[in-house]
Amino acid sequence: MTASVFFGCTFIAFGPAIALFLFTIARDPLRVIFLIAGAFFWLVSLLLSSLVWFISVQISNKESAPQQRGLLIFGVVLSVLLQELFRFGYYKLLKKANEGLLALSQEETMPISIRQLAYVSGLGFGFMSGAFSVINILADSVGPGTVGIHGDSQHYFLSSAFMTMAIILLHMFWGVVFFDACEKKRWWCLVIVVASHLLVSCLTFQNPYYVGSLVPTYIIMFLMGVWAFCCAGGSLRNLKLCLTCKDKDFLLANHRPR
Repeated sequence: MTASVFFGCTFIAFGPAIALFLFTIARDPLRVIFLIAGAFFWLVSLLLSSLVWFISVQISNKESAPQQRGLLIFGVVLSVLLQELFRFGYYKLLKKANEGLLALSQEETMPISIRQLAYVSGLGFGFMSGAFSVINILADSVGPGTVGIHGDSQHYFLSSAFMTMAIILLHMFWGVVFFDACEKKRWWCLVIVVASHLLVSCLTFQNPYYVGSLVPTYIIMFLMGVWAFCCAGGSLRNLKLCLTCKDKDFLLANHRPR
């Protein structure tokens, strides 16, 4: 039973992201490199936020429950702000890197577009965020022990897996919207991205009332997905053409001789 829970939650949490990686990124070495670099930037932001939070806890009153809860909220907000700050720094770095690649390339176009960079870096952020969010939970799901034996929710592992999947996809959507906003200098879009990230992170304080955290998170994920789709140049027309396999450009791109 524990093995079933482990593999089921793992596939729920990482299945969509792994599918996207295999079908859209794995065949392109340049995209893989940028994805790994994005994951590294997220790790650095986590390291800094963890360091600040650890120092804050050490100098605080550990016997005061309200103070410790306040520090936990402070740590979550600080982590989100640092993640978005490092996302902006990664955007600046990718712009410079892309210009350098263009200078070295004999072609007149960028080796990889800014929209592709946004998608790849966002997925890199999401992969690493999801791994750190759920890896200990998956380890505990192997056993020993039974969730809910003392009256707690029996959906802890399942809800954690669905929340992780949402966070991974949200990071991808946030990356696309964030980079597009930076390109077009729409700073109000950056504010919405940061605010939605803060909201989703703070919704986890509703647990173990999982309906109060999962439902709003998936609503935000859907809205951000639609927004990211529009930022990437999507429309109802080309979505319909793609789903009905009538997009000639898509078919030529995927069936040209290699």
